[in-house]
Amino acid sequence: MLAATIAFYVFATVLIGSALFVVSARNPVHSVLFLILAFFNAAALFVLLGAEFLAMVLVVVYVGAVAVLFLFVVMMLDIDFAELRQGFLQYAPLGGLLCAVFFLELAAVGFGWVLSPAMETAARYPTPADTTNTEAIGLIMYTRFVHVFQGAGMVLLVAMIGAIVLTLRHREGVKRQDVSAQIGRKREEAVELRKVRPGEGL
Repeated sequence: MLAATIAFYVFATVLIGSALFVVSARNPVHSVLFLILAFFNAAALFVLLGAEFLAMVLVVVYVGAVAVLFLFVVMMLDIDFAELRQGFLQYAPLGGLLCAVFFLELAAVGFGWVLSPAMETAARYPTPADTTNTEAIGLIMYTRFVHVFQGAGMVLLVAMIGAIVLTLRHREGVKRQDVSAQIGRKREEAVELRKVRPGEGL
């Protein structure tokens, strides 16, 4: 019990510190690396809670795919971050207000969960005795929260389409694939027969 408590405080401290460095680091590559560290510590906290499946998903999906993708995008794109930070101060009051509202909502949810009468039972029996952790998550996600789960999927789909539309740029001098022109091409337009005499090139 003492070892689990010490591990919790160590992982939680490193998680909070790395999250602060994500938003405060000057170099965006360092921010992504601190984000990966935060993901690993969050996965360790999930393991302490007995949610091994969530820990594995966090490491495989977010660290192995999302964070690495962020790192490659930041390293490959030539972005002037100094220019992006020029208007930071004028948005600081609005950002502070949104952060305050966000933390108030988190506090309301946390206190509501702690003061709930069912909290003691939920903490004592986190999963049914005859099911595994992964099966319990699937039963809850696809029964009670199936509409929320589908709604989150639609939000992610819209975000993906929006990112594609925003990054799609038509620049001059860049060859692009035209499927209709390729399909409608005739043999006479693509093939040219030349009679080459011996000893002569084209």
